[in-house]
Amino acid sequence: MSGVQPPTPGKAGGSPGGGNKSVKLSFGTKTPGNGKGKEKLDRFIPTRSAMDFDSANFNLSKETRQGGDQRDGQGSPSKEEYHKALAASLSVNDSNRILAFKHKAPAAPEGYENNLKSLYSQNVVPNVAKKQFRQVPTTQERILDAPELMDDYYLNLLDWGSQNLIAIALGRSVYLWNAGSGDVEELCTVPNDGDYISSLRWGSDGNFLAVGTSDAKVQIWDASRRKQVRELCGHTNRVSCLSWNGSILSSGSRDSTIANWDVRKRRDEACVASLRVHEQEVCGLAWSLCGQQLASGGNDNILAIHDASFDLVAKVQAHTAAVKALAWCPYQSNLLATGGGTADRHVRFWNTHTCAMLSQIDTGSQVCALQWNPHERELLSSHGYSKHQLCLWKYPSLVKVAELSGHQGRVLHMATSPDGCSVVTAGADETLRFWRPFGEPPAPKDGESRLLGSAPGGQMVSGAATGFGGLRSIR
Repeated sequence: MSGVQPPTPGKAGGSPGGGNKSVKLSFGTKTPGNGKGKEKLDRFIPTRSAMDFDSANFNLSKETRQGGDQRDGQGSPSKEEYHKALAASLSVNDSNRILAFKHKAPAAPEGYENNLKSLYSQNVVPNVAKKQFRQVPTTQERILDAPELMDDYYLNLLDWGSQNLIAIALGRSVYLWNAGSGDVEELCTVPNDGDYISSLRWGSDGNFLAVGTSDAKVQIWDASRRKQVRELCGHTNRVSCLSWNGSILSSGSRDSTIANWDVRKRRDEACVASLRVHEQEVCGLAWSLCGQQLASGGNDNILAIHDASFDLVAKVQAHTAAVKALAWCPYQSNLLATGGGTADRHVRFWNTHTCAMLSQIDTGSQVCALQWNPHERELLSSHGYSKHQLCLWKYPSLVKVAELSGHQGRVLHMATSPDGCSVVTAGADETLRFWRPFGEPPAPKDGESRLLGSAPGGQMVSGAATGFGGLRSIR
């Protein structure tokens, strides 16, 4: 090949006067130019029109030269002056960053649509309007006198049926108070002196009322006809609690047994199962809303769960006092809330399928009754010693939403209205008090029938004749 020859061995380069010239390969830094007509290629930094590569090259070269001068000891004022003059001629500002975006990115052309838009947006949750905070009224709407209401923690003397009738046991008698009209009527009275009504429970249709007595009997009354239709005998002591599951009526007694009656059968065949899982009085009894499980609580601090075939599913002793308050969750069939007495003061939540305790609250007071809010994830508890208050809890956070005070004695019994908005409580101060802690019900759908016997919207009527003290005359 002509024109390029390798250097003569032993010499640093070819003879300057010879015919053959040698080529010296230099890897040093090039002197920056104006960059016109030259293509800048770089493996790591892409070419962008917003960058001033001449300035960047100069600054990087300057740092390299300064570092080398300092290492070689060759830094001099003349070189520094030369560098400043060169920087001024190239309009380089030392304070500027080398890689700096001086202009915004150009806007996309009109009509352009990113084909990855669906990838970025497919998991985006739509914006949901935040629910407004619900104001909870903390004062009672009305108060009724309830003379001779027994101050006994283990009894269950109050219930509100689906026909908007409130059944209350006062001493030896059962009275019905119509929340729609305010009318009061006596349903029945036990004949023997010294006997008393010990428990009440409405059937699901609101027509039949089960009544337990201190002389160990279970009676079934037709409320529309004011007539007793059945009497069931089998217990040997007072009947403290009752619960319906269709045509099956379960009763718990101080004799520590639970009797299960099929009210469709004859008297001698009516008791289809008798359960003995408690060692002391059975004071709490509740069938799940789906009818698949029966929960019972006793004065022996035991909580027991049975299935629909009356087989024992679980028997636990987490509470340290009597378990009277039982409430099945309306939106989760296997969620059960239980409350303990004075020595316990806790509300505990259970998964009845796994028999695991999910959470608990130390309420600081005796837990007498529990009611779930059918419209919200909330639980209302009534208490005895020592504050005699009602507490509304958020679930599952267990944050106290509100505290309702008014009773002068422990709040022994509690029931919810058919529309799920109002709550009636009965206290040891011999009063019935009405509250609205659960808010307004959802708007009824077209064609949905209203509650029988209630005022429009499920509200209780008011007036002088049916207002406060409506139970004052029943003695």
